[in-house]
Amino acid sequence: MAGLQDRFPRVAISHEWLTVPGGSEKVVASLLDLFPESEIFTSVYDPEPWPAAITSRPVHVSFLDRIPGARDNYPKLLPLMNAAFESFDLSRFDLVISSNHSCAKNVLTRPDTLHVCYCHTPMRYAWEPGFLKDEPMGGPARLMAPMLIGGIRRRDLAASSRPDRYVANSRHVAARIEKYYRREAEVIHPPVDVQRFLDVPRTEGDYYLCLGRVVPYKRADHAVAACARLHRPLKVVGGGRGLEGLRPLAGPDTELLGSVADHELPGLIAGARALLFPGEEDFGIVPVEVQAAGVPVIAYGVGGARDSVVDGETGVLYDEQSVDGLTRAILDFEQSSLAEEAIRDNARRFSPERFADEFSALLEATEAPQPPRRTTQPA
Repeated sequence: MAGLQDRFPRVAISHEWLTVPGGSEKVVASLLDLFPESEIFTSVYDPEPWPAAITSRPVHVSFLDRIPGARDNYPKLLPLMNAAFESFDLSRFDLVISSNHSCAKNVLTRPDTLHVCYCHTPMRYAWEPGFLKDEPMGGPARLMAPMLIGGIRRRDLAASSRPDRYVANSRHVAARIEKYYRREAEVIHPPVDVQRFLDVPRTEGDYYLCLGRVVPYKRADHAVAACARLHRPLKVVGGGRGLEGLRPLAGPDTELLGSVADHELPGLIAGARALLFPGEEDFGIVPVEVQAAGVPVIAYGVGGARDSVVDGETGVLYDEQSVDGLTRAILDFEQSSLAEEAIRDNARRFSPERFADEFSALLEATEAPQPPRRTTQPA
């Protein structure tokens, strides 16, 4: 690691926003471990939920952070995000790493600064119009959305040429980077704290588990409806704006637990028959965490689940994203026999140590861009 720090003494990490901890922030934490002296640049920052690893270092915020209510309503500021990241002065840095799923890659750097983009996904709002289908929007906003998205897409495509190298968190995202940006990306799966769950004893109960934020694209409604149809117990763990909408779908054996304390999670996971994962995720950290506890995964087989779940060995992947598709997958799972140790072994592939080694190797193998040479004009 000393070699990297000697080569890149001044490192900046550009990240979308620092408001609520999630999977992309775990990548940032691992990057901070690699470069302890690095500085963070972000659009909006709420220091309250973050550990000292973040709050003790320089965190530079954009002009958006001064807007009243920005820390709670930052998604509404998307049309201004490009200008926010372009406003940062990164001229003193030797290496810039952008942790990107929106505009963090749009920062401007010196010609000889190496810019590596760790892409969680190309901006979904811009490139996947269906992503907004189930989002709550008023009539005027829905009418205006195509015009706004068209401009955002053009700016996103223009800025996609700024990183010197792309790293994708899954093969699914690498394919989307190639399709939308016409750029190649190396796949390095994100770090997952598997050790926290590897030592948790398996205490299999009779209930299925749905774990994560309850928002439309994660399709918790499919899990609730399928278990109600099959009369299977289900625990839904996680808060979000879609939680109340699940109540009419719930069967008598469905528990909507909302957010639970962090120390309760290992026990809830270890006692589950299997995790239900019906959404399309770019990668998905939750399936790896539950596999570390020896718990199989029943997942919609598109996206990152294909990188983390081995069909027929550590879980069941299904092709039709619907209540019918998940119902059939649950019945298929109940006829299978999956080995706990094989499931745990699969999760070990995603440790933070593996991420650090692979990302370090990529940086060591990447040449910094060379600024154009000045040519002397004839007198």
